[in-house]
Amino acid sequence: MAAREARARCGKPELADIVRVHGAAFRAAHRLCAVQHRALRAIERCRTAALGGELRQCDTCGTQRYVYHSCRNRHCPKCQTRAKERWLADRRAELLPVPYYHLVFTLPHELNVLAQANPRELYAMLFAAASQTLIEFGRNPRWLGGEIAASLVLHTWGQTLSQHLHVHCLVAAGALDAAGQWVRSRCGFLFPVKALSAVPHCAQSPGSCTPSGPSPGPQVLQYLGRYTHRTAISNERLVSLEANTVRFRYKDYAHGARRRLMSL
Repeated sequence: MAAREARARCGKPELADIVRVHGAAFRAAHRLCAVQHRALRAIERCRTAALGGELRQCDTCGTQRYVYHSCRNRHCPKCQTRAKERWLADRRAELLPVPYYHLVFTLPHELNVLAQANPRELYAMLFAAASQTLIEFGRNPRWLGGEIAASLVLHTWGQTLSQHLHVHCLVAAGALDAAGQWVRSRCGFLFPVKALSAVPHCAQSPGSCTPSGPSPGPQVLQYLGRYTHRTAISNERLVSLEANTVRFRYKDYAHGARRRLMSL
């Protein structure tokens, strides 16, 4: 354990190093549910002798290498790459040959505590509100007058690891009307953000729906793919692990997405 602590503090740390050094004290100080206990245990043991491994040999040169098994826990930053690629492949097959818009619906932070106690119910309501809003706007003749195509992805944390519940929406730039004809959206415009934010059933405060201009579907999908199979913080963002402090990088979106350093 001491050797691992020294390595973690001297070199660039991983999330697993933090769990190994401080996991026991964290468990003792906090009341965790079974899912949280399993996640911490999996991250700590991932790609170590604790999970065993297998001997692999190169078919060309015969070089042998022992490889430890992965934990495959969805919260482990080392185990999501393949799952993300599979998800992206499935979503690419669903894309239409049209530009896409990226919209974000954010739940008011006043409801964060309620979401912590009832996550499944609140997440379902957020998805329902966002999707219903988009469908109604798409059917409105004033905007498109047809059925839209969209994919929604939940994100629960912000760059500083604070709770920030929001849904990313990938929406095709058009709709299918009653006659089966594709109706294009206005150039550089899908729905007005002020009108979206004012919809009562969406429970939005002003400015809590954020739009973007049209982009190629695969490009926006690649961006969303980082959210579907990504933990609250990746190993790449970690800078240092000291006795009582962890330092990591984050983007300050309130000030032009500037890169900053945070210490916890």
